[in-house]
Amino acid sequence: MGPCDGRRTRGRLLRALAATTALASALSGCGLKSGSPMADEVRPGSVGRGRPLEGASLTVTSKNFSENIILGQMIGLVLKAAGAEVLDRTNLPGSISAREAIVKGDADTMYEYTGTGWITYLGHARPIPDPTQQWRAVRDEDRRNGVTWLPQSTLNNTYALAISRKNNAEYRLRTLSDVAALAKRNPSAVTVCVENEFASRDDGLPGMQKAYGMSLPAGNIKKMDAGIIYTQVSQSHSCLLGEVYTTDGRVKAMDLEVLVDDKHFFPNYNAAPVVHTRTLEKYPQIARLLDPLTRKLTTEVAQELNAKVDVEGQDPHQVAKDWLIREGFIRNG
Repeated sequence: MGPCDGRRTRGRLLRALAATTALASALSGCGLKSGSPMADEVRPGSVGRGRPLEGASLTVTSKNFSENIILGQMIGLVLKAAGAEVLDRTNLPGSISAREAIVKGDADTMYEYTGTGWITYLGHARPIPDPTQQWRAVRDEDRRNGVTWLPQSTLNNTYALAISRKNNAEYRLRTLSDVAALAKRNPSAVTVCVENEFASRDDGLPGMQKAYGMSLPAGNIKKMDAGIIYTQVSQSHSCLLGEVYTTDGRVKAMDLEVLVDDKHFFPNYNAAPVVHTRTLEKYPQIARLLDPLTRKLTTEVAQELNAKVDVEGQDPHQVAKDWLIREGFIRNG
């Protein structure tokens, strides 16, 4: 996939060389080319009282997959309620273009993922298992790039294996260690549906099997497109388990149970606001406005909101606005 692709260049463990190549391409092909003023008539709720950003002109951005667009819209609406004029440049093609916009100051703020920052942008091969330690490491190292990471959420958009609730009534699996035990006890029972890339990468299925002491027969591993995996796990017996993203709206919509990565093999991709440092120096109020929002963002909230867009077909902007109003952060008009 190219450097402007939104879904796969989120930072799924791309190495420093790939990131450097993508960055060069992004500079020539993925710049900020569009945007429109956020026209909503919103006012402060629990945040933005006193309209501390009155007179400020700020640009929000995001990558081009549903979750990140929703999060970008949330930021824009909160800043708007606090008095700022907001230019909406969400839905940029790929991770690298949004990243460059923040670094260069073409955009002021967005939600980014700690694993993407640590591995893709900063070029580290090994993730840090503790989510707080990883956030701190990203925050400290990214300062040299003129990017400030505000406190992270518990929303963690990472890889996982999931099982249908119906099938799990028989097996009662809770963790990946439970899967490893089942594979030893009854090898034929553990069938897994995965994408081609996940099936071959050391940081995918092979590495996971090694970390958990599993050795699945080749015939038990079925490769397919990501979108089909959810349906196969939910509706058929061909895949007991499937590769999923933890915040995907189809997890809840299709009644899947995500198994706990109890050995912390997969990297943490916690969402956190990032701000162009000079912008934050000029408007330090941004941190106080976004912190309460970030504290409310969980993996379960992301599943719910992503499902509204990806399963029900709702507009990401409206989904973000409805949730902010429901939670009391902002008010209409």
